[in-house]
Amino acid sequence: MTTEESNQQTTVFEHIGGADKVRELVDRFYDLMDLEPEFAVIRALHPTPLDGSRDKLYWFLCGWLGGPDMYIERFGHPRLRARHLPYAIASVERDQWMRCMAWAMQDVGIDEALQERLMHSFFQTADWMRNKAG
Repeated sequence: MTTEESNQQTTVFEHIGGADKVRELVDRFYDLMDLEPEFAVIRALHPTPLDGSRDKLYWFLCGWLGGPDMYIERFGHPRLRARHLPYAIASVERDQWMRCMAWAMQDVGIDEALQERLMHSFFQTADWMRNKAG
């Protein structure tokens, strides 16, 4: 790969619109979780208020998408599965999380092709988080 080709590649973080767009996505995700009855099961797993959850997902997604590693700088390795083990997560919780994120991405105008790519990656992670039958 030439230097010119390398300089022309962008991260998903850049493609999505950077930190402001990631914050918008996370805020919409948690707004939907808080407002829509169909997300009551996953809402019940989160504290009130949602401020800490919003920040942690924002920091995590920034790094996961190829931007700054704010989550790792604050907390170290994400250890996602271990951090979620105290919460009973089955297919219902996974599917509500996925639906909420899909809706949020649509609402904030994430490119459709990128939405599909991200949903595939989100599903793999969300499915791996399941720790109870059902």
